Amino acid sequence: MNSNASQANHHSFILTGIPGMPDKNAWMAFPLGFLYTLTLLGNGTILVVIKVDESLHEPMYYFLSILALTDISLSMSTLPSMLSIFWFNAPEIPFDACITQMFFIHGFGVVESGVLVSMAFDRFVAIRDPLRYASVLTHGIIGKIGIAVLIQAICVVFPVPFLIKRLPFCCSNVLSHSYCLHQDAMRLACASTRINSLYGLIIVIFTLGLDALIILFSYVLILKTVLGIASRDERLKALNTCLSHICAVLLFYIPLIGVTMIHRFGKHLSPVVHTLMANIYLLLPPVLNPIVYSVKTKQIRRRIINMFQRKMNRT
Repeated sequence: MNSNASQANHHSFILTGIPGMPDKNAWMAFPLGFLYTLTLLGNGTILVVIKVDESLHEPMYYFLSILALTDISLSMSTLPSMLSIFWFNAPEIPFDACITQMFFIHGFGVVESGVLVSMAFDRFVAIRDPLRYASVLTHGIIGKIGIAVLIQAICVVFPVPFLIKRLPFCCSNVLSHSYCLHQDAMRLACASTRINSLYGLIIVIFTLGLDALIILFSYVLILKTVLGIASRDERLKALNTCLSHICAVLLFYIPLIGVTMIHRFGKHLSPVVHTLMANIYLLLPPVLNPIVYSVKTKQIRRRIINMFQRKMNRT
């Protein structure tokens, strides 16, 4: 590689659309545009419905609002580079812009995990001690939980840009995704990435892994409480309030585990598999979460239907 190309690698990365098929990138433009539009409309509708309807001003729906905001933020973190590649055929991204995007993608990923833990705590309190539910999860407590989740994410992800910036990139500068991820960028470095790998593993174990264990433990306690309820109808009603959250947890953690396993052990797999799993991890939860909550939560579903009926009647 000539010296000019080597120098350029220090200032930019080349993002990849569809691996091995750059001429097919245009085919993905409209499906991706549709997914981002669906994400904004779905989560935006959830936020508007909860804000407008005072009967939904309860802890469960406040946490759902935080989840919707997080999903929108996570989607907006990947949108610039997605548009650049699939709509404008401009795959190059400046080094600092890549690091910034990396910070927001990983940061909002940690925030989403923390919000799901908070929602598990909400369901635990609501089922374990329903009479004290509103007094335990006050507006002030919910606000403090939200701030704590955000601060934790910032503190956890803050070292990542510095860990990447210290690495020399003197070989290939072609990333394997259409956005910047820490594990993707560090593999291009021409120096030891042991510290980066170790820190990434610590994040996965002590934030995302620990969050998953807390959620699992919460549901063990919830199930224990539900089994102690005498009425079968009341047991089913209590479990039904958890279904949406369980779906959101599965939508987040199953793709996350898949991406982690593929990056660690799937180096022999086709690049298309890596790209597909990474896109599923980042695009699927923000699209499906509002759909799940709209379908599975009767109060949300009813308010959305009423809102659209009123609009139809006005027209």
